[in-house]
Amino acid sequence: MTKNIRFAIIFFLILVASLSASLSAVSAEGECIMKLSDNWEIEGDLPTQALLISLQGLSNRGAPRLYFLYPDKWDFTFCEPLLNYYCNSRKMEFDTLETPEVALKHLKKYVKGYIVWDKAVRTSLIVAFTAAGLSQSVVVTEELIPLVEKYGLKLTEDFRDKFTDQSDYEIYQWAYEHYWDQCNHEYLIYMGGEGGTIMKPGIADFGVHKGCFFTDASTDPEDSLEFRFAQKIFSEMKPMSMVMGWHSYSKDKEAQHVRLASSYALRVEGLHTLPNMSFNHQIPLSPGYKFRNKHNLQRGKEYIPGKKVYISSIQTDCLGLGAWTKPGRGKIPYAWEVTMNWVWLAPAMLQFFYDMATPNDYFIGSLSGPGYMYARSIPAEHRAAVVAKTYELMKMLDLNAFEFMEHTNYWESDGVDDDLSKEIIDAYFDGMPDVVGFANGYRPAHTFMVRDGKPFISYDYYLSEKRDEDEAAADLTELAQLNSKRPYFLLMHVRQWSDINRVKRILDKLGSEFELVPLDIFLKMAGNQPTFKTKFAKTK
Repeated sequence: MTKNIRFAIIFFLILVASLSASLSAVSAEGECIMKLSDNWEIEGDLPTQALLISLQGLSNRGAPRLYFLYPDKWDFTFCEPLLNYYCNSRKMEFDTLETPEVALKHLKKYVKGYIVWDKAVRTSLIVAFTAAGLSQSVVVTEELIPLVEKYGLKLTEDFRDKFTDQSDYEIYQWAYEHYWDQCNHEYLIYMGGEGGTIMKPGIADFGVHKGCFFTDASTDPEDSLEFRFAQKIFSEMKPMSMVMGWHSYSKDKEAQHVRLASSYALRVEGLHTLPNMSFNHQIPLSPGYKFRNKHNLQRGKEYIPGKKVYISSIQTDCLGLGAWTKPGRGKIPYAWEVTMNWVWLAPAMLQFFYDMATPNDYFIGSLSGPGYMYARSIPAEHRAAVVAKTYELMKMLDLNAFEFMEHTNYWESDGVDDDLSKEIIDAYFDGMPDVVGFANGYRPAHTFMVRDGKPFISYDYYLSEKRDEDEAAADLTELAQLNSKRPYFLLMHVRQWSDINRVKRILDKLGSEFELVPLDIFLKMAGNQPTFKTKFAKTK
């Protein structure tokens, strides 16, 4: 081999190495994905998962850099389909991070320190998430300290033994005194859900990302200290601010949580398991994109019902839960609740659902406000603003039907008080002039009215995911017999875990008198020829 040839080979190898280093540098600034395990036990994988989720919140500041693939059993089933959507529609390319150490090494420049939480005091992790967002630190347990120090991170806070034998109220009061004034008050993170030895902090990346206060303080009035603490922090947020996450299953009830938030005109955005929001929050709509719903009503056409039982179905509990990604969607007319705040919280994620929609997928606004609220709990002085914001989001999302859920007194009334007063309903009619109608309830409710040809109609049937299919068909047949006047408008709420194939099998068992129709046509016909009795909740 001549000297010139050897020199050429050496030069080529140097050039390849240089190009490879350049590509690595570009890759280091690109998007990354990582899979999380399905173990959320304190003595299991939770310490590592919490470290990674806090790392995600910090590294996504300024740009979307880290996206997690959550396990198949996670509440929200769209993580992988949404990732594929980003790759196809936004031409994103993701590097895979295989281990926590690789992730930390790759993203350490976005982190300044670490906070140690105490596995013997579960609530210390919730406080650690608050401190993490404020100090740009990741959260670790004792055994993970060598890992973070290997990459040059310094101790920021140490909660080992700090909260031993203290109540949650005492711990949160300490956190309030030390952190509340520094926190972002546009959002509050409720790190609730599962209790005991498990925590599923899917929303924590967003809270760390935004520098939010974390808590799971009870909203049950009988838990007097924690309840008063929750009242205090709710009262110090501006009306229409966001309560992200979810209440603690071991402390209080959903209805208590939403009632208290609504009483301060705050909008709840669940769940605690909502994933990757620090990433999704930063992906914009496609240029020039406009949301377009799959409307069924034709301008100028009359919709006169016959002597039939008209049935329409609404699948509740958010687009990302349950049936949307399961087989069968598109086979029958179906209405879906839209989580309307996603239009600004995660616009491309909402575009993903709109782009996937079939002609049979009809979107409606929810739930009692611009987010999850209870209309009866909203103070009268804030009602007009709540309705105006709700209608603003509906117009942005091309929605012309809206749904209420009213559980203000759920735990005080044996669960049979889902109704609304005429005063409240009129406020929504006044503020939403273009709606074709309203739906109401979760279980069957009793509020019905028509105004200017537009109905306010409550559910007559709740389809539990546990109900036998033959029994469900028999229930619907019995309802048709009990409500003998025709047309009969039977609105059915489908719980999120029932997929469309199951619903179709049940409807296929019904007699020829039944006709399944899209919700907007159902509402139009019900407004044109109502056969239900006008009824409202009594004004107290």
